[in-house]
Amino acid sequence: MMRTRPLKVALLGCGVVGSEVARIMTTHADDLAARIGAPVELAGVAVRRPDRVREGIARELITTDATALVKRGDIDVVVEVIGGIEPARTLITTAFEHGASVVSANKALLAQDGAALHAVAEEHGKDLYYEAAVAGAIPLIRPLRESLAGDKVNRVLGIVNGTTNFILDKMDSTGAGYQEALDEATALGYAEADPTADVEGFDAAAKAAILAGIAFHTRVRLDDVYREGMTEVTAADFASAKEMGCTIKLLAICERAADGQSVTARVHPAMIPLTHPLASVRGAYNAVFVESDASGQLMFYGPGAGGSPTASAVLGDLVAVCRNRLSGATGPGESAYAALTVSPMGEVVTRYHISLDVADKPGVLAQVATVFAEHGVSIDTVRQQGKDGEASLVVVTHRASDAALNGTVEALRKLDTVRGVASIMRVEGE
Repeated sequence: MMRTRPLKVALLGCGVVGSEVARIMTTHADDLAARIGAPVELAGVAVRRPDRVREGIARELITTDATALVKRGDIDVVVEVIGGIEPARTLITTAFEHGASVVSANKALLAQDGAALHAVAEEHGKDLYYEAAVAGAIPLIRPLRESLAGDKVNRVLGIVNGTTNFILDKMDSTGAGYQEALDEATALGYAEADPTADVEGFDAAAKAAILAGIAFHTRVRLDDVYREGMTEVTAADFASAKEMGCTIKLLAICERAADGQSVTARVHPAMIPLTHPLASVRGAYNAVFVESDASGQLMFYGPGAGGSPTASAVLGDLVAVCRNRLSGATGPGESAYAALTVSPMGEVVTRYHISLDVADKPGVLAQVATVFAEHGVSIDTVRQQGKDGEASLVVVTHRASDAALNGTVEALRKLDTVRGVASIMRVEGE
């Protein structure tokens, strides 16, 4: 039997995502009520610019006083889509203190202060849901928190930023340089006027922190995530990747160590084999590959950003939280019981592709091989091309630690026969 008194929802932010949330709440009101067991009512919308026309939203619902809105006391759920650290953090905390559960899409805040927010939610017996914070419409957080709760996740490997995937895909498919591909992404609206958060890996790093924390039941903060951007990736790197049967993606990688006592989280460009499922993810799409003991290999794929896809994830959380309100229950909170050590990047073990500019004369390869051997880095393959006294040497290693590889590169730079290190890239997804 459906309850007639509506559940009241406060919306913080009414931009691309917020306006879609409001639209879907209105146009799908009957379906949402049937799925929840009670109608949902948009009780207020907090914005910075109240004079802007917002189609489908009654003007009396608009307010610039977000604090007063979340303090009303009659609000059941606060939906936060304003982003950033403040005032979002204070508003979410205030919402819990005044009786509301929260649905958020704020990856930066959750990566930095997720543990503290979960603690406040638990203190007040309220829900904190954030499916939309990672990979847009793709159901990912709920499967990790709930569907795989009885399994042991060992690795999460994914493309979690559509802008960077679009740029790298263009470079791969057309031979374009980085700047040319970025300009096209900007013209099409995939890249912001300032694309730093995307191309330097900050956005993906925040998502990696959230995913690692959930997957490994360990608190992982943004500062724990190694981050490397993709602005130095060149057309020559793609040519080298193709010779190896690979392509290049900006990956978020969260791994459990072989001994099970520590985890790592990192974001960086990497070569992956064309046979790997992530290699075929094109354009601005996202995909996340999950490896676990019992389930084996799973892949989640779909649009990772945009108003409608992100709003879909928000509404999914809204339905779940509203159902919990009606039943007097709460959903899963933070699970950090494992408290595993988060290891630094220097301890990460992977393969490497190193391109060196060297003198084209006898003995160079032997010198280079000796340096690798002295630092305990085993060479898998070597390719050398030379002309007019100059040459390029491409070395692909077996698995080695990041610290060992860095020591190797520093020693190589000291050789008189090595003119420079053209590029270093990790090889993943084997």
